[in-house]
Amino acid sequence: MSHYLRILNATLRIEGVYSNDRDDPGGETYCAVARKRHPTWSGWVIIDRHKEERDGFEFIEALALDPDLRWEVEEFYRREFWNKIAGDRVAAISPLVAEELFDTAVNVHPTRAVKFLQRALSLLNKEEKLYSDLIVDGVVGPMTLLALWTFKNKYGCEDLLVLMNILQGMRYVTLAERNPKLEKYMRGWIRTRVLLRNKEVKE
Repeated sequence: MSHYLRILNATLRIEGVYSNDRDDPGGETYCAVARKRHPTWSGWVIIDRHKEERDGFEFIEALALDPDLRWEVEEFYRREFWNKIAGDRVAAISPLVAEELFDTAVNVHPTRAVKFLQRALSLLNKEEKLYSDLIVDGVVGPMTLLALWTFKNKYGCEDLLVLMNILQGMRYVTLAERNPKLEKYMRGWIRTRVLLRNKEVKE
């Protein structure tokens, strides 16, 4: 199995399948694809067809078993998240960092996720100056890849992953403080997005 499919499967286990929570800013979602943000996604045609034919558990089961919908999900995530974080190139250096970066991109936006990586690499480089501090632009370019390769080969990825998660957690705090309706998601964000991602950091 490719790095992409393995990492996608790990993220989808957290995201779940179909939901329509009125407090969710994205509205109706399937595998975290939000209808309000991506109204033209071709997967909605398949979902709407199943919705007309079934309800309740049968509806959810039909979505999970539909191979065309699964393909639409895989292509959507590849286009909207994996490619935008240069997933193949990051995974070639560190599959664990690629997994964290991808999951964060899905949850808080690819550009913001890459900025977390760039900020973390720069913050952890202050003492020894193994590489030039990065421009925090949210784009995985040659300098970001070189910094990641250099840091991993010198120290491994544990500290980097922890700091990326700290920055991600800070984002959730900001969101919940701005919008109290999002407070109900905080414990879930902590458990699935911050605490559990780094239980094993060996590669």
